[in-house]
Formats: sequence, C-alpha cells, structure tokens
Amino acid sequence: MANVRTLKKDLNFVFGDIIEAVYINTIAAGGKATEAGEAIIDEAIATFDALIKQINAKGVENKKAHFAAINKKFEETATQLVEKINAL
Repeated sequence: MANVRTLKKDLNFVFGDIIEAVYINTIAAGGKATEAGEAIIDEAIATFDALIKQINAKGVENKKAHFAAINKKFEETATQLVEKINAL
C-alpha cells in the first residue's frame, strides 16, 4: 500500500465496479431488480462505509498492521461480493 489516498481510491473504484456489475446483470436479465442484487449493493455500500471509518480512525498505535488488516478485509470482501455476483 502506497498511502491512504490510494487505498481510499481503490475502495471507491472496486466497490463502484461491483455495484455497476450488479446493475449490468440486472439489465441483462430483463431489467427487473432482484432482492439478491439489492442485497449485494447494500452489502457493498455498508462495507465501504465501515472500511472508510476504519481508515479514518485516529490514535492507531501500529499503523502498518492496522492498514494491512484493512487491506486484507477489503480484498476478502471484494472477492466474496464478486462471487455472489457471479452466482446471480
């Protein structure tokens, strides 16, 4: 991880792409929104908000470990969401 700004941009791009993929899947399926698709979008937004809150946390003792944990959680969650989109 280069810096906090890059991590925030990565979060924004990846979760934005995940939400866009759900919308594309919805359009390809006839334009009807599904509950599963809406749940994926809600989970992506909630995860994004939680990770941004963790990034902006003040008073972290070991910053390197803190950001490594955030990055790991980000990668795991993004992978899970992509798998859910593929299952739609």
